[in-house]
Amino acid sequence: MMVDVSVIVISWNTRALLEQCLRSVYGTAGDLVVEVIVVDNGSTDGSVEMVRERFPQARLMVNRENVGFARANNQAMAVAQGRYFLLLNSDAVLRPGALKAMVDLMGADPRVGIAGGRLMNPDGSFQASFMDFPTLWAEILLMIKLHPLLRSPYFPSYPPAESEEVREADWVPGACMLVRREVWKEVGGLDETYFMYSEEVDWCWRVGRAGWRIYYTPEAEIVHWGGQSIGQVPLERRARVYRGKWLFFHRRGGRRTAGLFRLALVATTALKMGLWALLMAAPVRAVRDRARRNLRSYRRLLSAVGKGAG
Repeated sequence: MMVDVSVIVISWNTRALLEQCLRSVYGTAGDLVVEVIVVDNGSTDGSVEMVRERFPQARLMVNRENVGFARANNQAMAVAQGRYFLLLNSDAVLRPGALKAMVDLMGADPRVGIAGGRLMNPDGSFQASFMDFPTLWAEILLMIKLHPLLRSPYFPSYPPAESEEVREADWVPGACMLVRREVWKEVGGLDETYFMYSEEVDWCWRVGRAGWRIYYTPEAEIVHWGGQSIGQVPLERRARVYRGKWLFFHRRGGRRTAGLFRLALVATTALKMGLWALLMAAPVRAVRDRARRNLRSYRRLLSAVGKGAG
């Protein structure tokens, strides 16, 4: 029997959420023929044992260490049998009809190579589900907390907070993205230079350059907890976010753009460190302790980003 969708889930120490994720996949597949491929990146919380015991029908691939989001997904796509590949985070849950909505969108337009759905927080509020490609100036505004300006007339290309209509986008988050098999064959998989973060941005950039279109549909609803794996190590997460952005600018904007991004990051971080250093003289001990922690965090962040971008 032809497999409609190969659902690929990468896991790293998210046992409880992974179980919810897999139950949602099997519970909402409907008439679609799905295969589930779980790639575990060296979990130590019993995730592997849980999958073997409760989801024996899933294909389980076990890495001894965390090889990163891109490489793990590539491992799964290399053996996947489906007409479409669904990359789904282990901390995401499909709502009824979500998978069908994305498949229907793909089926209606053969030019669509990647589709994403409406990502929501557990409380039902909207998460950013479709974006334009990052620009240097937009990233600088984000660094200095002036990102509300991105929704001003000065940045007309910045996407709205939410959309009730199917629409084209530059890229959709890798938390839940449906990819046509032909796209993978033509463009290749995720760039493994990205360990985590911005790899889907780069992939969508390459897919678009190859002539495929990328779409968002609000009919596909996905609850996404967000950052539950790497969220256990906040500093590591921030460093990898910036490392991924720097790499994207370096690959797609050139050394000058990447250098300006790094300079802006160092400058804004140094400014924040200066402000916290002033608070080291505060009369309240709690404020001094917080300042000390933040200064230590910023120093380590600069060190980590510097090593990664060097």
